[in-house]
Amino acid sequence: MSKPTKGPSIRHTRRWPASLAVVSVLVLQLLVPTQVNALPRWLMPALGALLLLPLVWMNPFHLRRDEPWLRTVAVILVAVLVTVNAYYLAGMISYLTSGSAGQGKVLVRSALLIWVTNVVAFAVWLWEVDRGGPFARAPEHAREPERADLLFPQMTVDLDGWKNWIPGFTDYLYVSFTNATAFSPTDTMPLTARTKVLMGVESAISLLTVAVVAARAVNVL
Repeated sequence: MSKPTKGPSIRHTRRWPASLAVVSVLVLQLLVPTQVNALPRWLMPALGALLLLPLVWMNPFHLRRDEPWLRTVAVILVAVLVTVNAYYLAGMISYLTSGSAGQGKVLVRSALLIWVTNVVAFAVWLWEVDRGGPFARAPEHAREPERADLLFPQMTVDLDGWKNWIPGFTDYLYVSFTNATAFSPTDTMPLTARTKVLMGVESAISLLTVAVVAARAVNVL
């Protein structure tokens, strides 16, 4: 008697890299200097953890349970991260222009935290909006994907091993990192208006952050 053949195993999209990145950024919020942050230090980590909790509870390691409200919560989470980060940037600029920026370590630490938060927040945002989100992109889910927001190099080649390629969180993190470093797209091009706006805002925050540190360095010299 022959044994029944098993169908192909389903590999669900990983959720934990994005969650780990957000947790790391929330922990970094505790290190933002008080000179650029008038809010309680625990406020942003607590609010972020409150929004992240249902996402991790529903899909702790892989994306298995698809609920429309989860994407809304995820977008709200990254929007809060970006808004608070912009507030920190405004505080750092105010600290520099007020004439009291005598501590270079405060500016450098603030700029580094703002820049890292900027990269991670927009990486998660791009991950959540591209083609309707990770559930829509994953072939194991029934949701119909939307049109592509980003054109990755792997989507333009016809090579063995790259057919039906699906970007993961690391790919979006790389796109966000290069956009924040070069202040413009590098190998991955934005296709939709919303993606161009997101990448433009990220570049602006990154540019201003670097400019503040550069201005302080010129002043010291």
